[in-house]
Amino acid sequence: MENGKLKMENKDYDSQIFNFQFSIFNFQFLFMAKISKVVKNNKRKVKVALWAGRRADAKKIINNPKSTNEEVDAAVVKLQKMPRDGSPIRVRNRCSQSGRSRGYLRKFGVSRIALRDLALAGQIPGVVKSSW
Repeated sequence: MENGKLKMENKDYDSQIFNFQFSIFNFQFLFMAKISKVVKNNKRKVKVALWAGRRADAKKIINNPKSTNEEVDAAVVKLQKMPRDGSPIRVRNRCSQSGRSRGYLRKFGVSRIALRDLALAGQIPGVVKSSW
């Protein structure tokens, strides 16, 4: 963070290799989300961090019961003029392996498909295949 601004690193996402591979009949397939969606989500994360302080200040005024109606109205207008992508609710949880947004497990940070692959490979400590 320099001069109050977050600096986003230039990353070459086209050459970035995602390690999530799925093999069927000795063929290797690479499953991953559209790179544009992953990049857009990463930009949202940067914007959320950049606007977090200003959003918190405006929300503090809005939620304070001692604020006058004029102060609240001004804070609401100020909050509405901020960029939508600055809101943390717009950031999507994505699998760290494949970028998949559906079936995401917060505890592990991966999707259900990646979790199964990693667990069967023994790469997640304490997770074993159940049998009964």
